[in-house]
Amino acid sequence: QVQLVESGGGLVQPGGSLRLSCAASGSILRINTMGWHRQAPGKEREWVAAITSGGSTNYADSVQGRFTISRDVAKNTVYLQMNSLKPEDTAVYYCNANIKAWGGRVSDYWGQGTQDTVSS
Repeated sequence: QVQLVESGGGLVQPGGSLRLSCAASGSILRINTMGWHRQAPGKEREWVAAITSGGSTNYADSVQGRFTISRDVAKNTVYLQMNSLKPEDTAVYYCNANIKAWGGRVSDYWGQGTQDTVSS
């Protein structure tokens, strides 16, 4: 089995920063693209950022210039550095990864989510 475990969420004031981490573990042969989504109360889940196995990154317009996605290939971990946070960034953040497991197909896996709240 493959698991994604997130950490780093919490409460921060507007203008502050948070850093999320997501570690993949289990019977992993190869990790392709990793990324982050978020879901605010009463809204649909939306894509935030992604990073390929080669290190190419993409961001949603709403976070471009404020968030930075990175990954440590050796640790099977993806990070999301969030700066200049706004109240509208409040959401449950989910990491996801496209992974080929040993003896299995390529599948998308999701973390359990971590709550980030931006409030004064």
